[in-house]
Amino acid sequence: MIPYRPEPFTNFADEQNMKAINKALEKVSAELGRDYPLVIGGEEIMTEDKIVSINPSAKHEVIGRVAAADQALADKAMNAAWETFKTWSRVPAEERAGYLFKAAAILRRRKHEFSAWLMLEAGKSRAEADADTAEAIDFMEYYGRQMIELQDRGRQTLVHLPGEDNHLDYIPLGVGFIIPPWNFALAIVVGMTTSAIVTGNTVILKPASQTPVIAYKFYELLVEAGLPAGVVNFLPGRPEVIGDYLVDHPKTRFISFTGSRAVGLRIHERSSKVKPGQIWMKRLVAEMGGKDAIIVDKDADLELAAQNIVASAFGFSGQKCSACSRAIVHEDVYETVLNRVVEITKGLKVGDVRDASNYTGPVIDEKAFNKVMEYVEIGKQEGRLVLGGKPAGDEGYFIEPTIFADVAPNARIMQEEIFGPFVAFTKVRDFDHALEVANNTEYGLTGSVFTRNREHMARARAEFHVGNLYINRKCTGAIVGVHPFGGFNMSGTDSKAGGPDYLLQFTQPKLISEVL
Repeated sequence: MIPYRPEPFTNFADEQNMKAINKALEKVSAELGRDYPLVIGGEEIMTEDKIVSINPSAKHEVIGRVAAADQALADKAMNAAWETFKTWSRVPAEERAGYLFKAAAILRRRKHEFSAWLMLEAGKSRAEADADTAEAIDFMEYYGRQMIELQDRGRQTLVHLPGEDNHLDYIPLGVGFIIPPWNFALAIVVGMTTSAIVTGNTVILKPASQTPVIAYKFYELLVEAGLPAGVVNFLPGRPEVIGDYLVDHPKTRFISFTGSRAVGLRIHERSSKVKPGQIWMKRLVAEMGGKDAIIVDKDADLELAAQNIVASAFGFSGQKCSACSRAIVHEDVYETVLNRVVEITKGLKVGDVRDASNYTGPVIDEKAFNKVMEYVEIGKQEGRLVLGGKPAGDEGYFIEPTIFADVAPNARIMQEEIFGPFVAFTKVRDFDHALEVANNTEYGLTGSVFTRNREHMARARAEFHVGNLYINRKCTGAIVGVHPFGGFNMSGTDSKAGGPDYLLQFTQPKLISEVL
């Protein structure tokens, strides 16, 4: 097998690549406004209740209407998944991996088409959408290889005892409830779903209500790849109707969740309670966000630091759990870095991502828009607004990239996850103070340090308490197989998606010993 290598990003400076993505946009635009079913055990089901997905860049434009499940359909999906588990769990690992490789190959051929869906339904720029699609390909290629390796691990790692044949089988858990986010509406959906099924589990996939059409397109891709019916059951639904219901369900074996701290903790609490008829402790794999910081030391490359603060804070309008929302800068270079970040940010255009000249697009919906604007008002009480803080057009949910300066480390805008184009600057005395401020949060997902001081680099490695620490580079943009992703504290279970240990969370090791 060819060794895994990350999927390359598309160079849109190449005229042919730009023509290809624009052609894909035309194709996808002609398909807007359609109705999509939920799918249980291969059966397509339409319901009267529909989740309506809109284009956040153009609020009048309907992307699609997706059938919404009720609790009876949730039960039907659970029963179908368990019935399919009886056969799917016995399928050899190489065969299960083969479905992922085939799906990855199909996605690679249709890369621009899926990127176009991401542009329209999630509001991603060409570059951000392309990276999302590339990551989805990477997850399937990487997890397929990891599963093949995992099946051989037990026999290879056990101590030999003469007269016995001993090995560990990494067997699947059962039926998983997959709850992905909207911000990586393809990549994380693909990663969470395929990691569970390649290890032999079956799943109920409840896509985010803001981006259900992209998730359906991925389901169609799995069908095209030949995946048996019932392995993935596509079940859009309103969280208040089927969310808690399936978390609580006695047949739910594990829950894979990416989203907010508040929802993640609710799932953690509910899933820990044993229901009548339940014979296991449910397993939870959770990624719950961050309040990520970039430290700029006094001897850092200041231009590099400024460029990376802007990229980390405002790429995809800051709607990444890894986005920089805190800039922690040494007092000797504070004004220089702040002024340069402001200068660079002033050059960013915000608007409909179909216009390639726009650096970034909208926030995802009205709720997100209102939340960010509320934090702007809070920020005016806690710091100095130096740029942005206003809507950037009426057609979509656009917000100007926003920068606050002179913010105290304990301020709300330095502590609470905002999830928008919003960064707060705070001044520190020295590197000790910088680390103290950086760790002064309940989260621990990503962080960056810009410094030329090798001693400070070593201290950051040991003392900056985050799951993903980057030195002299941005704090976003983890690559599958290169930067296993997951965080500490309230950032979740540190599941390390895209890493060599991730699949273990969807298996249970069974020791088998035979006397020879």
